[in-house]
Amino acid sequence: MDANEIMTELQLLGNENIKKILLKHGVKEPLFGVKIEHLKPIQNRIKKDYRLAKDLYATGNADAMYLAGLIADDEQMTKAELQTWVKQAISNNISGYTVPWVAAGSRYGYELAMEWIESPEEYIAVAGWSTLSNIVSLKPDNELDIPALKELLQKVAQNIHTADNRVRQTMNGFLIAVGTYVTALTDEAIATAKKIGTITVDMNGTACKVPGAIDYIKKAQDKGSIGKKKKTVKC
Repeated sequence: MDANEIMTELQLLGNENIKKILLKHGVKEPLFGVKIEHLKPIQNRIKKDYRLAKDLYATGNADAMYLAGLIADDEQMTKAELQTWVKQAISNNISGYTVPWVAAGSRYGYELAMEWIESPEEYIAVAGWSTLSNIVSLKPDNELDIPALKELLQKVAQNIHTADNRVRQTMNGFLIAVGTYVTALTDEAIATAKKIGTITVDMNGTACKVPGAIDYIKKAQDKGSIGKKKKTVKC
């Protein structure tokens, strides 16, 4: 299948009510309003397709861009391609999920994430922190730079209350990810969360809530799931 055929399929799957919900959650036009559950069968049919993913992402359609992340062959992505993707990731779901998924699975994820978190553009900084969260949830601890992650926890503590709205949200997500997936830093993450205190994020009137880092990490401790890595972050 080519991108034109997929776009026709996506248009038929579009739903105006879903589109309104997605717009409320910060997804930008153009989009058809396709439920993720309707994208999954297409993903299962295609599996991975490097070129098709790039073609779909290049359409600028948020539904197609999200699907592109699901079918991308992350390891084939070049640094330049990932830089192009992040610059075009103006929709919340693309900067917070799609680009971080693919970046984390690439050879350049950590390097780019460290660059992106310094960006003055909110959506690029969001992609950076989300990429870091995905990396720590996927990679074995012996492949992680533990001292650097500890420094990043300190960076979160110093900057989270003055960061842009969605950056605060993804910094909190990084704090949770480190505490949950990096055994050596669980106590450090909890201590950092205590130091930070309450985080306020404007959810634009949606029912979404910012999870409390301490409660989230302690629930993982109670379940005995600290340090258990994910097989994939794509969903």
